[in-house]
Order: sequence, then C-alpha cells, then structure tokens
Amino acid sequence: MANTASARKATRKIARRTRINKARRSAMRTSVRKVEEAIARGDRDAALAAFREAEPVIMRAAQRGTIHRNAASRKVSRLAHRIAKLGK
Repeated sequence: MANTASARKATRKIARRTRINKARRSAMRTSVRKVEEAIARGDRDAALAAFREAEPVIMRAAQRGTIHRNAASRKVSRLAHRIAKLGK
C-alpha cells in the first residue's frame, strides 16, 4: 500500500497508463489478427488492405511506448514477408 501522497499519485498514474496501453495493445492485436486471417485464407488483396490499416496502428503503438520500436518493426516486416509470399 502506498504511504505517501506522491506514491498514491504514482499508483493512480500507473493505473491510468495501464488502461490506455491495454486498449492500444488490444487494437494493435486486432489489426494484426485481421491481416493473419486474410493470409490464412490466401486472400492477397484482403491481406494487403488489412496490412495498410495495421501498419500505422503497430507503429503508433511503438511511438507511444506501448511496445518496443524494434518489436513493431519486426511485426510489420514479418507480415509484409508473409503477404509477399502469397503473390508467388
């Protein structure tokens, strides 16, 4: 339990940031799942459309500190490679 006023405030701030980060991470995962589902169906056009929507969401999560920027770049790169394979 927080003893000082500053510790209590820090607890409130952490709770607020946690809610924001959870929402942002959830939106990111949803957008990634849409791309992966299109890839699984083998639908290249749908995968590309979903990827165009997912990439900014992923990079924004990295920019805001929800996930590490290298992790975001890795996710985008791997999705792009999987979509490129569909074309072959």
